[in-house]
Amino acid sequence: MGAQRGKDILLKIDDGGDPLGFATVAGLKARTIALNARTVDVTDADSAGRWRELLAGAGVKACSVAGQGVFRDAASDARIREVFFEQSAPTWRLIVPDFGIIEGPFLVAALEYAGDHAGEATFALNLASAGELTFEAL
Repeated sequence: MGAQRGKDILLKIDDGGDPLGFATVAGLKARTIALNARTVDVTDADSAGRWRELLAGAGVKACSVAGQGVFRDAASDARIREVFFEQSAPTWRLIVPDFGIIEGPFLVAALEYAGDHAGEATFALNLASAGELTFEAL
């Protein structure tokens, strides 16, 4: 896999419609996707050479997403505000070119707006996975 442009990483939120569609979050300049799995330590006095032993497949998996950019007041911005104030966990789709698509429910854990007197209005958001995620390799 060759180098990729950061702007090609897409963050999409379900549009709330029926059938389900997705709207790309507008104005994003930076985004970070972090996948984590907590470990479960099962080391005991009989562990070989006193090396730590971890229980495979037992930890809690989580995904967090952070994004920041220029506030555009697009349809996706309105949808993000809606799900934040409702504290609902709609389906999000995260597309990383030449890697894959991660999809599932996320909660908007933080939503920030900022602006300088002589600059543009910006926003930042943090998402926390809120259920089972699927992964499709590209």
